[in-house]
Amino acid sequence: MGRDNRRSRRDSGSNDFEKKFGGFSGKNFSSAPRKMHKTVCADCKEECEVPFEPKEDRPVYCRDCFSKHKPKRF
Repeated sequence: MGRDNRRSRRDSGSNDFEKKFGGFSGKNFSSAPRKMHKTVCADCKEECEVPFEPKEDRPVYCRDCFSKHKPKRF
């Protein structure tokens, strides 16, 4: 397989991605603001907002408490 064939194959893959997901500007996937959901931190019991819809069966932590529960990186 020649170099030109590999390049055209790779380029066609990115076009499929852009068609499927609407392109990628390199900064954000979407310019729309995130929808925030109010909840109560499982540790400190303070009200906080998170960018996902909390589930009843999993604990949700505020920013400060989450950093305490996050696994240490090497």
